[in-house]
Amino acid sequence: MNKHESYMRRCLDLAVLGAGTTSPNPMVGAVIVCDDRIVGEGYTSPYGGPHAEVNAIQQVLDRYDSDEAADKLSRSVFYVSLEPCAHYGKTPPCADLIAKYKPNKVFIACLDPFAKVNGKGLMILKEAGIAVEVGLLESEALWLNRRFFTRVLKNRPYIILKWAETSDGFIAKDGKQVWISNNASKQLVHQWRAEEDAILIGTKTALVDNPSLTVREWKGSNPKRILIDKLLAVPADAAVLNEEAETIIFNDVKTEWSETNKFIALENFDWYLPQNILYQLYLMDVQSIIIEGGAKTLDLFIQAGLWDEARIFKGRQVWNAGVKSPQIGGTLKETLQVADDQLEIWINK
Repeated sequence: MNKHESYMRRCLDLAVLGAGTTSPNPMVGAVIVCDDRIVGEGYTSPYGGPHAEVNAIQQVLDRYDSDEAADKLSRSVFYVSLEPCAHYGKTPPCADLIAKYKPNKVFIACLDPFAKVNGKGLMILKEAGIAVEVGLLESEALWLNRRFFTRVLKNRPYIILKWAETSDGFIAKDGKQVWISNNASKQLVHQWRAEEDAILIGTKTALVDNPSLTVREWKGSNPKRILIDKLLAVPADAAVLNEEAETIIFNDVKTEWSETNKFIALENFDWYLPQNILYQLYLMDVQSIIIEGGAKTLDLFIQAGLWDEARIFKGRQVWNAGVKSPQIGGTLKETLQVADDQLEIWINK
């Protein structure tokens, strides 16, 4: 690994620190190097706060007096994991700020496909006379912000399927709540919930398991809870409808909003249900969603081809009977060991 890759990898590592807080913005890391030494670095603040480039520059300004800071910034090399923004949103354009200090060079891992950026940040830097190189660790940067890119390019949230199955391929027993995976896997799932915008289940899971779908064994914010409940069969005292988090209930009966529960009646409920749900969530700035329902709910999205990633826990139990686990295509990305569970990560190509 050369020094440029090393600095860009540091950008990617910094960017991950914003997981679960930046949506619907991307996660971005920035590193400023002068005389082969990092003089400033930062990552994107929670949504509405300063971006990575601003935080990195501010760190330089805080560390040195004004003249020395200006000198270092003008002689520096910037590394950014995503093209600096070029428009006014919650914050001013980062590309303009970088151009103001005229560093020697800027390395950008990948361009931003968002219409208000999409090469415009790159153009601002070049027009300021700054040398720019794009594509350093590009594939890693694209994977890091796969949620953001999916929302921008496909007008829907990034979809993660998640389930646990026995060693002989069963996901549940009819009408019974049975735990398949271990406690370490459970804690990992709570970490995932804190990293994504929303989590979805169907009526049967809500009735049988009565889950709260909150983050209890990890530090972070609770995701939005999404419930598919056509006839509103889930009782008002169900855990998924409590006040611990916001819940969106897609149904065929009523549209009614309270402080934490939003009932949304879908027209022609049974037609293109997953597509309609995902588009509604896209309009609500939901960038990523975990589908954590039972086999029927999972199959609804699998049969529609609407999934990007599947995380499948395989336990050691043998049932010999029960509800068969869903079947997916895709490509196996990696296999991990979580205590005595095996975790498979699949990607839908």
